[in-house]
Amino acid sequence: MTHKCYKLVIPGVLPSLNEYIRAERGNRYHAASLKKQTEDMIAACIAQQLRGVRFDGPVKITYTWYEENRKRDKDNIAFAKKFIQDALVATGVLENDGWQEIVSFSDEFRVDKSNPRVEVVIESIEKGGE
Repeated sequence: MTHKCYKLVIPGVLPSLNEYIRAERGNRYHAASLKKQTEDMIAACIAQQLRGVRFDGPVKITYTWYEENRKRDKDNIAFAKKFIQDALVATGVLENDGWQEIVSFSDEFRVDKSNPRVEVVIESIEKGGE
């Protein structure tokens, strides 16, 4: 298996766990709509930046979350990886987002007031590694 490594940049700030819970409590259809809108936006970034990229083996994913400030808790921010991983599966970049496909992931957090974003690095690893 050849080693592959790709970076996806998602502009802006994604919904936090608290925002999703608020939407769910308010109206479950609103929460489903929030999830779909977010995943559709991420899928558009994938289509533009990772055209034709497919991983057929295990990967590790590194998320770097660039926030406008330090107001949101890190665990609430990182919840959005659920939307990202579901979009990676829906677009065919990953076959699935289970234990066999995603061996590990890590999160880093930074502040960038003028350019909030999420940088997602997906790297193939040797089977049996990590």
